[in-house]
Amino acid sequence: MLVSAQPAYCAGLNAPQLDAVLATEGPVLVLAGAGTGKTRALVTRLIHILASRLAWPSQVLAVTFTNKAAREMKERAAQLLGQSVEGLWLGTFHAIAARMLRRHAELVGLKPNFTILDEDDQIRLLKQLLSAENVDDKRWPARLLSVVIQRWKDRALGPEQISSAEAGDLANGKMIELYRAYQARLRTLNAVDFGDLLLHMLNVLRRDAEVLGEWRRRFKYVMVDEYQDTNVCQHLWLRLLAGENGNLCCVGDDDQSIYGWRGAEVGNILRFERDYPGAKVVRLERNYRSTPHILGAASGLIAHNAGRLGKTLWTDIAEGEKVKVRGFWDGDEEARAVGDDVEAFQARRESPDGMAILVRASFQTRAFEERFMTLGVPYRVIGGLRFYERAEIKDAIAYLRVVHQPDDDLAFERIVNVPKRGLGDAALQTVHRAARAGSMTLYRAAASLAETEDLKPKPRRALGELMAQYERWRDAAARNPAAELAEIVLDESGYTAMLQADKSPDAAGRLDNLKEFVRAVGEFESLGGFLEHVSLVMDNERDAGEPRVSLMTLHAAKGLEFDTVFLPGWEDGLFPHQRSLDEEGAAGLEEERRLAYVGLTRARKRALVSFAANRRVHDRWQAGLPSRFLSEMPDEHVERVVAPGLYGGGRSERFAGPVPFRAEPRWQEARGLRPPLTIEARAKRVEPRREDAAFRVGDRITHETLGRGQVLSVEGNKLGIAFEKGGVKKVLSSFVAKAAG
Repeated sequence: MLVSAQPAYCAGLNAPQLDAVLATEGPVLVLAGAGTGKTRALVTRLIHILASRLAWPSQVLAVTFTNKAAREMKERAAQLLGQSVEGLWLGTFHAIAARMLRRHAELVGLKPNFTILDEDDQIRLLKQLLSAENVDDKRWPARLLSVVIQRWKDRALGPEQISSAEAGDLANGKMIELYRAYQARLRTLNAVDFGDLLLHMLNVLRRDAEVLGEWRRRFKYVMVDEYQDTNVCQHLWLRLLAGENGNLCCVGDDDQSIYGWRGAEVGNILRFERDYPGAKVVRLERNYRSTPHILGAASGLIAHNAGRLGKTLWTDIAEGEKVKVRGFWDGDEEARAVGDDVEAFQARRESPDGMAILVRASFQTRAFEERFMTLGVPYRVIGGLRFYERAEIKDAIAYLRVVHQPDDDLAFERIVNVPKRGLGDAALQTVHRAARAGSMTLYRAAASLAETEDLKPKPRRALGELMAQYERWRDAAARNPAAELAEIVLDESGYTAMLQADKSPDAAGRLDNLKEFVRAVGEFESLGGFLEHVSLVMDNERDAGEPRVSLMTLHAAKGLEFDTVFLPGWEDGLFPHQRSLDEEGAAGLEEERRLAYVGLTRARKRALVSFAANRRVHDRWQAGLPSRFLSEMPDEHVERVVAPGLYGGGRSERFAGPVPFRAEPRWQEARGLRPPLTIEARAKRVEPRREDAAFRVGDRITHETLGRGQVLSVEGNKLGIAFEKGGVKKVLSSFVAKAAG
């Protein structure tokens, strides 16, 4: 189509974007690199279909991953089209599936007015079933088993598709029966969980050709955003709706697939051309966001991944600054340097809104929060709370506040039954009544009630034990440093054990935050000094409209962009994260590399990457190796600077070659990292089938950090293990040993 013949809504599109808009027939994959205008291309394609009368709004299915994305897409389409787009089937996977399922609920044994259970309801239901099956909820927490069931549903597996080998010893070998009972109970309640919405509808489409034909005739066009984040169930659902030759357009970027831990399957996008023979692939490679040096560094880094379709980002933006890689002596020096840089950029009239610090783990934000508080730099934590606002940190502070000041009613009330001590509402109301009647604090009322018959034996005993603990902790406060006291309180109160028993996905991060909290306490000479510092920090909330530096994890940064991006903590073990390497091997390393790529491509003008030779992680000093990702960025796009004295020198030095102390290949092999797989093998998700003769299903093993467990499956050198304290994990055999006895 000639430029002069283009409709107004296509104005300003580059050639590949226009190609994606006009390719309306048959399967199309729009491989859209970071910052290449994929949302504009997707919205314009939708407008083109409607404006050209290729379909009515009700004949278009457009699927996104978030309600926000769906809302923005709808608003932009209406604005550019100049008319309402009501009638579109536009929404999230779950919203669309729920809408479809209500029309066919009876085909899966439900009524159309079924209830969608939230996570708390699911866990409560599983607890009831565990009790009925006499399964110990402490050994096999309902929260853990809920995650297992949801991951099975992500893979489109109902109870009848789960093998006994895969279920292993979960729930004392009763996991399949538990899953079956869970599904039966949901039907009795006329309810579904989120995984059911897609799985039920997938099964309807598989089993009923008439229903499948009805939906295929309805939807002339199917469009999907962020296709790299789809799981197996979503992929199969889309494939059935579109058919092999249907008008399916998937937009995504295999280099930004970073959610494997929650079920996303990068193989879906890698297999697209094989799943849809003759599919048209459009590559959006012109980047409108970043400078050539940033793109060069990011592209060179991601090229080390074998499992990718490949594209080359380019831009006509001015060359700009090279990516700066800096080495520091320790994490505190790193935080000071970032704070100094932020102040320097502000002095050049650059807004804090255009600056972001992207970390691999949430506990890393504290050092920067503390530094910004000292400097008076305004900041916000995106996708989470500020460090001292997190629930586990507020709980820990409340415990210490009562140690320091027993008459602190607010703190005492917060933790008196956290973790659960058997103090129900009736017992707590009795404490409140006693406090009011005696004109005394809750603490003193509780101490008094522990000595009387006014409470039932169980709550009276619980209060007595808590009072005795506080007496011990107060004595310990006089003899021990504040950090040791914090550890004692968290351990003896049962708070640490409570989080260790919590198998939810965020439990490990909450434990990391507690360890970072202990470290924070250790930076003060006294408990009183620390508590005063926290009070000042919490009181320093600023006007919500004030420009601020953004702090967030790399996962939370996807889809965002900033003029200046700081990327601290690039050390092997922290980034790439050791847990990903342990559990997923080469696949985990590739996802970590994609995460690094996402971090770099958030930057418009400059990216500053840093590592520390020494880092205090959870109150322990660790000597760190610079991340392998640092030497994978091409030298022509990177300026490398070593801090004074880092490697024995007395001055700042620039280095252009590989980062010092790079790990040799033998060291990587010792960590169990296999050579990268071929593109075809990664697309098929096929791992070399070398059964590890040293391990068999049922073997008891030990792991240095995860503890004891039992082997559930053996696939090559990858073991599926149910850990007593860590849940079910995939671990390379080189990281475990057979347990004695």
